[in-house]
Amino acid sequence: MTGAINDTTDRTSYDVIVIGGGAGGLNAALVLSRARRSVAVIDAGEPRNAPSAHMHSFLSRDGVPPLTVLETGRAEISRYGAVLINGQVDQVDAREVGGYLVRLVGGATLEARHVVLAAGLRDELPDIPGLRAQWGKDVIFCPYCHGYELRDQPLVVLGVHPASAGQALLLRQWSHDVVYVPHTQPLSDEERERLDARGVKVAEGPVSCLLTKDERLHAVELADGRTLECAAVFVFPRMTPNDAPFDGLGCEKDDAGWLVTDRAGRTTRPGLWAVGNVVDPRAQAVTAAGMGAAAAFALNHDLVDEEVEQALAAYRSVSPASGG
Repeated sequence: MTGAINDTTDRTSYDVIVIGGGAGGLNAALVLSRARRSVAVIDAGEPRNAPSAHMHSFLSRDGVPPLTVLETGRAEISRYGAVLINGQVDQVDAREVGGYLVRLVGGATLEARHVVLAAGLRDELPDIPGLRAQWGKDVIFCPYCHGYELRDQPLVVLGVHPASAGQALLLRQWSHDVVYVPHTQPLSDEERERLDARGVKVAEGPVSCLLTKDERLHAVELADGRTLECAAVFVFPRMTPNDAPFDGLGCEKDDAGWLVTDRAGRTTRPGLWAVGNVVDPRAQAVTAAGMGAAAAFALNHDLVDEEVEQALAAYRSVSPASGG
């Protein structure tokens, strides 16, 4: 991890611990530290978008390298006293007296009244020779992140997911030269008709490998030896949330296995929050940042409510009974 890191503090107890230092986690930490809450952000420095050269569709940050955005965010939250800890969280456990224990890989344990999970997701890629090496460069997923830069160039979409055909239909918005390769996702008659109507070509047969020249993708090779020259390959990965730290705490998940939250990011377990790609695979960085801010606002209000109730109980315990 690069940027401002303050992991030398001896403090072990915080109002809020944020797990994950991407846009969602950092924005939550920014709002909370400006609200004068004690905040620690735990991050291993392995952002999902690290292979990408530029971030797009983020107002005022369009075209900026993702790591530059994160470095700026780390410096900003440090100015307000948030602590940045370079590490990984193994597990979060409930304390008997309230709040949570956050256990780090390596043995350290921290305490928090509330925990925000912003650890993102993992992209599980198909096992095609040459694909992983180009992931985030010439092998990509999001048309909204990369489509404009690839406008009017030849593009290939690999059929590896039930949504792959829809991805090809969407990409036709940016380029007139889009080829869909069914690979492991054969087309139904209706899907084929929709692709034909939209002007998306179909190249039958599985993919054998991706071909590169001077470390840049230049073609997709099919099993029968045909090659499809292209500027980029779009792949719909299998996405898995990094929510293992909350395992065993009883947080509800939906039928697809993603944590259930309300609009503010509250999970079904009081004091546990989740924002960004760990709960929404569609969230871009700007969306995750907004989710982090929304959670921070609501979380701080919850902490204020808790503190008022505690203060009220203490006040009533020493205040003389009102006379009649």
